[in-house]
Amino acid sequence: MYEFIKGLLVEKNPAYAVIEVNGIGYVLNISLTTYSQLKENELCKLYTHLVMREDGQSLFGFANLAERDLFRMLISVSGVGANTARMILSSSSPAEVARAIAEGNTHLLQSIKGIGAKTAQRIIVDLKDKLSKDLSPFEKLGKQNNLKKDEALTGLTILGFAKSVAEKALIKVLESEDGETLPVEELIRRALKIL
Repeated sequence: MYEFIKGLLVEKNPAYAVIEVNGIGYVLNISLTTYSQLKENELCKLYTHLVMREDGQSLFGFANLAERDLFRMLISVSGVGANTARMILSSSSPAEVARAIAEGNTHLLQSIKGIGAKTAQRIIVDLKDKLSKDLSPFEKLGKQNNLKKDEALTGLTILGFAKSVAEKALIKVLESEDGETLPVEELIRRALKIL
């Protein structure tokens, strides 16, 4: 329903952030990973996921698409709800979680509060094949300016390129010597040369 919310960050704590957009404050539940990437009183963009239940609605916010994709994969597993998925993403970085699932590391998952042996095994069985194919979006999370990358990725997908192909090209550009200092427009130009 909502793809992202972009506005002024007026409040943040490790559990949620409040973003003001045109005079309306939106409360988004966030992970510690997203919390660490937000700066006070700054224009920010959080990718969203809306969870609707009988007792209410909750909006979850993520600093980048890769974290939101992993969140959505986690909640697709039977027995893993939105708050459990957020706890998983708060306990370890998305890259560590994705690698643990791909490698079948139940110990890392069981070390997270609320995850027992059966749930850890279920997560691995359900998601291992999905994550084993391509870990690159999760491995690169800590190395790049995700907001610029996400904007460039959106631009490339609007131009008609497949998201996975465009993302790989952007990662190559960002890994170059001056990649992380480039503006969005230049990221797109250089990615187009690779594509």
